[in-house]
Amino acid sequence: SVKFSVNISILIVAVVIFLLVLHHNFLGLSDFLKRELSDSNPLGLQPVDFIPAVPQRLADERNDKEISVVIAASDERLGGAIAAMNSIYRNTKSNVVFHIVTLNDTVDHLRLWLSNTALKNLRYRILDFDPRVLEGKVQVDPQKADTLKPLTFARFYLPSLVPHAEKAIYVDDDIIVQDDILELYNTPLKPGHAAAFSDDCDSTTNKVAVRGAGNQYNYIGFLDYKKETIRKLAMKANTCSFNPGVFVANLTEWKLQNITKQLEKWMVLNVEEELYSRSLAGSITTPPLLIVFYKQHSSIDPMWNVRHLGSSAGKRYSPQFVKAAKLLHWNGHFKPWGRTASYAEVWEKWYVPDPTGKFSLIRRHSEAYEAK
Repeated sequence: SVKFSVNISILIVAVVIFLLVLHHNFLGLSDFLKRELSDSNPLGLQPVDFIPAVPQRLADERNDKEISVVIAASDERLGGAIAAMNSIYRNTKSNVVFHIVTLNDTVDHLRLWLSNTALKNLRYRILDFDPRVLEGKVQVDPQKADTLKPLTFARFYLPSLVPHAEKAIYVDDDIIVQDDILELYNTPLKPGHAAAFSDDCDSTTNKVAVRGAGNQYNYIGFLDYKKETIRKLAMKANTCSFNPGVFVANLTEWKLQNITKQLEKWMVLNVEEELYSRSLAGSITTPPLLIVFYKQHSSIDPMWNVRHLGSSAGKRYSPQFVKAAKLLHWNGHFKPWGRTASYAEVWEKWYVPDPTGKFSLIRRHSEAYEAK
């Protein structure tokens, strides 16, 4: 019995010594592995718990990053916003989320249009814009009260509309996108710049004359240089203007610089002093942006805002050029859903008919009428 217990004790001691030696050797091996790892290149020996990153190719294909696109949708132009969103959605693999800014009485119509058509898989948020935020900031002529379009000012309030995004794209409702919106989203913005616009002096749009509009390619076309408040800004009258119908915003910088407050300040000053040029009376959203972003904005590729398709009924550009454009913009009076417009057939390819029947293409009816 004593002999048996001694044997057990010897066995236990032997096991302990064996384990200690094994542990020591393991530590030595561990140190060796660590040295090997630190001495080797990153493709060398990896620890067992190493989890490889997703290959760049797969990450590029998946494009999980959320791209915020802000678009205003008024009831009388809802078909425009629908076609614009459809063209963006069909031309990208990216995770685009639309932030659709509208007025309360349009919400139900919009929701029906989106849920009962080929757009039902669109990712979107509907945002109700409160026109009361414009009180005291916009001059309203009582005889022309219906000409004020509150939604044209939605772009001034981007951080409120897309509170969690670092970056957003704003587009008007009279556009069609023919390429991947990810490219526009990736427009590089210079440090300290809160937005990137397409300048009006760019090669694609600077040969356009609009009758009675003064010089619409530089600041004097939008601002009244006879007013002392404008002169004091020391902004050169011949500075190239830019088009705010399509732009990319760095919302972190926008909030940092309090861009919304700056824009509101110039809106109020205009109500008090009438600072905008009378020749462009219809464009009351552009002047505050021109002042606030004077020499403080980056540029987007001009092919991402090929505009003035709506400034006359005739064809301004060649079919080849229209096909090559990444974004077509029917700014002007001749909308592609109206009676006559250039390249309306290009726009119509992206139009999704209204399931409620409320919105109809005037052009079709007028052509049918003329054919009789």
